[in-house]
Amino acid sequence: MSVPPSAPGAQSTPASPWPPTSSADFPRIGSLPAYVFAQVNAEKAERVAAGEDVIDLGMGNPDLGTPGHIVEEMVAHARDKKHHRYSASRGIYGLREGMADHYRDRYGVQLDAETEVVVTIGAKEGVAHLMLAILGAGDAVILPSPAYPIHSYAPRFAGGSVLPVPLQGDGQGYVRGDALLDAVEAACRTAGRPPKALLLSFPNNPTTLQAPPGFFERAVEVCRRNRLLLIHDFAYADFGFGDDPPSVLQVPGAKDIAVEFFSMSKSYCMAGWRVGFCVGNPAMVGALTRIKSYLDYGIFQPIQIAAAHALRAGQECVAETRDTYRGRAAALTEGLRAAGWDVPAPRATMFIWAPIPAPFVGTPSIEFARMLLREAGVVVSPGVGFGPEGEGCVRFALIEPEERLREAGARIGRVLRRAKAAA
Repeated sequence: MSVPPSAPGAQSTPASPWPPTSSADFPRIGSLPAYVFAQVNAEKAERVAAGEDVIDLGMGNPDLGTPGHIVEEMVAHARDKKHHRYSASRGIYGLREGMADHYRDRYGVQLDAETEVVVTIGAKEGVAHLMLAILGAGDAVILPSPAYPIHSYAPRFAGGSVLPVPLQGDGQGYVRGDALLDAVEAACRTAGRPPKALLLSFPNNPTTLQAPPGFFERAVEVCRRNRLLLIHDFAYADFGFGDDPPSVLQVPGAKDIAVEFFSMSKSYCMAGWRVGFCVGNPAMVGALTRIKSYLDYGIFQPIQIAAAHALRAGQECVAETRDTYRGRAAALTEGLRAAGWDVPAPRATMFIWAPIPAPFVGTPSIEFARMLLREAGVVVSPGVGFGPEGEGCVRFALIEPEERLREAGARIGRVLRRAKAAA
């Protein structure tokens, strides 16, 4: 089939196959990097299908059920047919007000539920659509790496680019904040075009690092000085195992340049319900609200009502969930250390981030992950899946009870002891 000539003055582009025979024939899909978790996932599926007992600590998919009082609230309203119609893409007012009250009571931050809060279909959707709302073609986002994958992909989906800066710990579970922000300033100085935004996430997935005292104050200063918007993904807000993780919006004046994403997925064990929020700077919240009005009709209304109930009810369930993950982190850390793998104990989140141990140092993380699946029946996430800076590490998700985590440690211990004996 012939292709019509380009219009006068139009830029020529490489011809695409017609008709398309693969998703990769579409330019945006074809430009995406390979999904590095796919091979491990495929091999896991084969082993499970064959009847093997696989301990899956790969994806951070919470196994704890949503607290009963939240489920009951949703069920009660789901029976009412008036809630079966389209909802509001920005979220019902009662839920936005509940989030504003949560920030006031928890962080001492005042938010206008009308202009400074928008409900998202999980934080992941919110981050992706915010990038679509605020980035122009070629705009760059500075991103500490290793990073949660959507933080890297979302700017690219929006026609922008990513400037990675190294994310390093201080050995005590905190990010080396001054080094990170110095790297941000260096990126601003050397970029051919001024970057548009800085995207942070603390407590951090995958590294589990927490922001140290004073970090966000300096981050706001750096962003003001370099005319950067500041976006903070606060998905693990309630999962600090010592001091409470701070909100960037606690910094005086932060709302002038910053927004923060909060998620119900982890704190309230509502991962499948898909409820999140973007709060803070009215211009960015307004831009996300506007673009969502073209793209979705919001979340099923009984879910929103139940989420508002969760925010206003007693918060004991959140503390219980955090303590469960704290206990799981201790169980797996102890098991791996007993196996000779000196993993650092996480200060926060629902993960353990571990350098690949001897005698496997230097083994690509995806090959090490495949070996653990093959030899120990344990699934982990290869660090390279979180960016090149994650190579040399793997991530464990604490999504099994303590007994199973101890079993995972024992299995891995047997593998390490055999490998060391053969070395």
